[in-house]
Amino acid sequence: MMPSFWRQVIEIARKDLRTEIRSGEVLMITVPFGAAALMLIPLAIGTDAPLLERIGPGMYWSVVLLFGVLVTVRHSASEGRAQQDLLGLLGVEPAAHFVGRGGASFVLLMLFEVVLAPVALALYGSDPAGWWWLLAVLPLVAAGLSLLGTLASSIAASVASSTLVPLIVVPLAVPMLLAATQIVEGLRIDATILGWLLLLVVMDLLLAVAGVLSARALQEAIR
Repeated sequence: MMPSFWRQVIEIARKDLRTEIRSGEVLMITVPFGAAALMLIPLAIGTDAPLLERIGPGMYWSVVLLFGVLVTVRHSASEGRAQQDLLGLLGVEPAAHFVGRGGASFVLLMLFEVVLAPVALALYGSDPAGWWWLLAVLPLVAAGLSLLGTLASSIAASVASSTLVPLIVVPLAVPMLLAATQIVEGLRIDATILGWLLLLVVMDLLLAVAGVLSARALQEAIR
């Protein structure tokens, strides 16, 4: 049972990633858009280095949130009722479908975050202290946003309205983005970051459990 489950997860993730590679939305469209969005504030306020350093983490995570919403909206729009019915006929477990799609979103979000981090550091990080913690925070935020987005797109599909995805994702993602920003800021001013790290870990675990447990019920609602 377990090998079969994980084979299904891998195949679902591979299918989503192949679709993304063919479309090229991440590298050709979203990454340049994210870099351009990060440049808006420096262009507006000039070379005020202390101010840019202060607002840099918040700007970076705001752009990451925007990309996460775009990914989940695209997923909910690209997989219609016919594809979901086909997966059901093939015997794909709902939980495996959820984990596989979440895994594909995680890979895409990590790619976006890693490519965009040097841009944010160059534009905002005159003092790089604390930015190296992105190496630990990036996977936690990517996992949380991917799980949240996959769950939101499943809920939206059950009521046939992809417009619900941003309305679900954005409010629930605010604690994750606040925690990520405060971790970088806490390291910059030598404050404790343990509570914020625990918040990210707990939210990831709760979203994973909620997504897996609700996968079958949401699939039945779609049918």
